[in-house]
Amino acid sequence: MWDLHARLLYRDGLMLVVNKPAGLPVHKGPGGGPCLEDLLDQLRFGLPRRPGLAHRLDRDTSGCLALGRHRKALARLGRLFAAGRVEKCYWALVHGRPHPDSGRIALPLAKISQDRRSWRMRVDPAGRPAVTDYRLIAHGDGVSWLELWPRTGRTHQLRVHLAAIGCPVVGDVHYGRPEEEGLLPLMLHARALAVPLYPNRPPVRVEAPPPETMRAFLARLGAEVAA
Repeated sequence: MWDLHARLLYRDGLMLVVNKPAGLPVHKGPGGGPCLEDLLDQLRFGLPRRPGLAHRLDRDTSGCLALGRHRKALARLGRLFAAGRVEKCYWALVHGRPHPDSGRIALPLAKISQDRRSWRMRVDPAGRPAVTDYRLIAHGDGVSWLELWPRTGRTHQLRVHLAAIGCPVVGDVHYGRPEEEGLLPLMLHARALAVPLYPNRPPVRVEAPPPETMRAFLARLGAEVAA
């Protein structure tokens, strides 16, 4: 059982932000099993109803996940995310090095469905617009540490965009290197959120420390990141 109290990063009257662990889906999948939604009663803090998900992260992505504490708060957060007013920052460890070291990836994406339970995303000129900004932080031993800002919210956007420029995320067996299956978790982390939740106030800014496996890689690149 995951203790969400221990993973709580921010709390006020409208919003909670938790550091979602990698490997825990936010919604229950067709195969069943635990999901984050099943654990949200832990975070009621005296309210009659549990909080709701304001957005989602992929199962294997860790980091900042925002929750609305009640119906009106959830609606407000939903409008902010839908309008693109919430800035999302991710960290990724990728194979190779992007050229140039900073820039924008603008490649439309579409879903490919093999059957009802099997699908993936691909770059497709007829797909929906998708834009990712990136910056190289460090590079060494064939691996780069990137900071990423998705400007659109397509499914698997960061993973597909990085693979498309020849820099797949370490541990991504679907869009990157299938031979890594079982060796490493996906090295993609939702590092920070900036949410303009209150009018006439600065955005609420929240950071999530990366998981231990990512910190070990970052240490090899000369970085020390607090847990």
